[in-house]
Amino acid sequence: MLGGSTAMCGQELEQMSSVDQGSQYSLSDGILPSLGAASRNHRRPKLRRFIISPFNPHYKFWQSFLILLVFYTAWVCPFEFGFLDSPKGPLAITDNVVNAFFGIDIILTFFVAFLDKTSYLLIDAPELIALRYAKTWLAFDIISIIPSEFAQAVLPHPLANYGYFNILRLWRLRRVSGMFARLEKDRNYSYFWVRCCKLIFVTLFTVHCGGCIFYFLAANYRDPKRTWLGLITDNFNDISLWNRYVTSMYWSIITLTTTGYGDLHPVNSQEMIFDIFYMLFNVGLQAYLIGNMTNLIVHGTARTRQFRDTIHAASSFALRNQIPDRLHEQMLAHLCLKYRTNSEGLQQQETLDALPHAIRSSISHYLFNSLVDSVYLFQGVSRDMLFQLVAEMKAEYFPPKEDVILQNEAPTDMYIVVTGSLELIFQKNGVELVFSEAKTGDVFGAIGVLCYRPQLFTVRTKGLCQLLRLNRTAFLNIVQANVGDGTIIMSNFLQHLREMKDPIMEGILTDVEHMLARGKMDMPLSLGFAAKRSDDLLLHQLLRRGADPNETDHTGRTAMHIAASNGSQHCATLLLEYGGDPNIKDCEENVPLWEAIMGKHESLIKLLLENGAEISSGNVGHYACAAVEQNNLELLKDIVRYGGDVTLPKTDGTTALHTAVSEGNAEIVKFLLEQGADADNRDSYGWSPRALAEHQGHEEIMELFQHKSGVKKPTTVPLPNDPQLPRLVKFQSEPIIPPYVRDGRPNSETRWLDDTRIRRFNNFPNSLFGIMSAANTGERDKDLIKPAANFVRGIRSKSKYPARVTLSCPEKSGTAAKLVVVPESLQQLLDIGAKKFQFCPTKVLTTEGAEVEDIELVRDGDHLVLVGDGEI
Repeated sequence: MLGGSTAMCGQELEQMSSVDQGSQYSLSDGILPSLGAASRNHRRPKLRRFIISPFNPHYKFWQSFLILLVFYTAWVCPFEFGFLDSPKGPLAITDNVVNAFFGIDIILTFFVAFLDKTSYLLIDAPELIALRYAKTWLAFDIISIIPSEFAQAVLPHPLANYGYFNILRLWRLRRVSGMFARLEKDRNYSYFWVRCCKLIFVTLFTVHCGGCIFYFLAANYRDPKRTWLGLITDNFNDISLWNRYVTSMYWSIITLTTTGYGDLHPVNSQEMIFDIFYMLFNVGLQAYLIGNMTNLIVHGTARTRQFRDTIHAASSFALRNQIPDRLHEQMLAHLCLKYRTNSEGLQQQETLDALPHAIRSSISHYLFNSLVDSVYLFQGVSRDMLFQLVAEMKAEYFPPKEDVILQNEAPTDMYIVVTGSLELIFQKNGVELVFSEAKTGDVFGAIGVLCYRPQLFTVRTKGLCQLLRLNRTAFLNIVQANVGDGTIIMSNFLQHLREMKDPIMEGILTDVEHMLARGKMDMPLSLGFAAKRSDDLLLHQLLRRGADPNETDHTGRTAMHIAASNGSQHCATLLLEYGGDPNIKDCEENVPLWEAIMGKHESLIKLLLENGAEISSGNVGHYACAAVEQNNLELLKDIVRYGGDVTLPKTDGTTALHTAVSEGNAEIVKFLLEQGADADNRDSYGWSPRALAEHQGHEEIMELFQHKSGVKKPTTVPLPNDPQLPRLVKFQSEPIIPPYVRDGRPNSETRWLDDTRIRRFNNFPNSLFGIMSAANTGERDKDLIKPAANFVRGIRSKSKYPARVTLSCPEKSGTAAKLVVVPESLQQLLDIGAKKFQFCPTKVLTTEGAEVEDIELVRDGDHLVLVGDGEI
């Protein structure tokens, strides 16, 4: 179903459309929303100021009023042409009033949007509206409203007759044709009688016009006695106007029906010539009348007739089987909407089905990807899986008050709301209670699909809705091929149930957790999911089924890391029993023992140590620097207590002592010196802790260094002699606190996949093939994590040391500037500034006052200024 705002061009659904007040689409408006309308605001039919929709109820009422005036015009114009020489009395006044109404409509038309028949879009550009009107009806409309008095005054004498000009107003009859076309499609009116009324109107109008012309020929002939009226009386002007009109109608109708000429017949040549053409016209008119009556009685009118037959069959079925009125209305509404979307030129689903699968997938991705991306259930899944899901979804329209899902029915599909709103109804003891309301971006039916249990609610539309339908079988097939993403979906689902805080949802949450523990869920789950929830029963079920205890997620973390971070001793025990590696490292070179130490889980630390865990297996230099950056002396002591050497450097040569001096923490400096840290050990940039302390003016730390070395304090401290190094204000090590750590402790509220908005391009490790490969490669794959991570961290710099910049904050004049390594993004640079200056920066400026908009503009040695909103 391809996009574009589609016209319904019918009124037959108005009586049954109970439109949601918050929705801009409805059946009565005569326009359907384009597919994916909620995710692409520019595609919505929201008109410009002062532009009127052609489906506006007030504008449609105005058009109906004008049609009544058209019926008046259809009678009076031929009458004035044949029987009157000049406007007289009330008739002339009425004519001018009617012309004034049509003049108002001409002005109004310049402000009415029109529907493009090619793209089905409402065009609201004033210049395009004016151009279209000028190229079509404008000239005829203007001519038809010119007053007859004015026309007689300006036209030449032969054309100054009152009736000649009036006959041009019959141009307005096009409105009546459009009215009958709409009524033929309106199921609230009998198709048969609408067609009969149309044929009767055409016949009466023809007879009326013929009679007026017959009288005009007789009244304007040079010899009144040699006319068809002269056969009746010598002076027909003595006859009353009414009698003359009735006589003319009689003469016209016997000519139309070809019943023969008795007392009346053409006399002069003008009457004979007109009779010739009138009879030829009658031949065509009679063929038209006979053909239409035949279609009405025998065949109907193709598509519209078939639609009416379908409606009649549905109504008969409902009456014969005593279907309740509500279900009866739903049947008719669905058939009407199906007719509109598939029969009247749209054929959207047929168009998609005729295309190759790749093109269909691309179209679906363009129309719906942004909407599905925002659904809570799919937060954090990979781009690959998101693309596969969108390709399997089908867009469907539902009319107002229709049941999409019934309570207790089998779970075959789940739906995402694109436009409109729906009610979730819970039936208890025969009473319907509205549980909640689903709007754009909401998903319903997920409980039945994920847990394979009967649907909990009846879901009923409030107004015209567009929904995306996803079949359960197709959904599970995609999830089976993306195990890691299936785990994310289940985690999102459980979190959503937990956040709803509703008694019904709490009961469902309990049931789901019991099903997880017994391993009765159809969803493929990972060990990390079970470890995150500290669910040792589910973890045991997965391990018994042959899951790899050392399987990693996209960050390199294993279930052992997660269990250690959460302090889940039972889960860690199970993993160790099934061969879990206690010294496995993630992409940040963190080992499970370090996770447990940060969380202060003593019993878990003891368990890991008893099973061969060593903190030295990880990057102890990073751990020590992290503890110093948090000013956490106890954490630093824990590293020493469990066998870690806090004097070891990081990959760039920076040690914990460098960081402690940069932070100005004399207590930690003293502790590190006691552990054997070297105050003269230079990092890869050429700076030693002693040089940093001297340069930043830390007198207390210098005294500690002097006392440790047992020599007098030197008057100068050797600084790095590399001329390419920037002027150093204060050293700051690169922040390495993992995203799942807050204030030195594991953040239990943080999801095990931290950034749910950033999609992974490569989810190969999440696939079944990736899992099987991981099981066969063993230790070789673990060795690939570290160089890959190092490559990412070092990709910004091709020199012998990473780029560094000096940060200063004018609003924190009492705080010294900071020297930091250039991070990967501008936001990370702002976060570093917020931490160091206890300030909330919003912009990064150069010393000249220019705003830095991208991290790629920053160069080694730049001095940057942070400005923002105030203190944290």
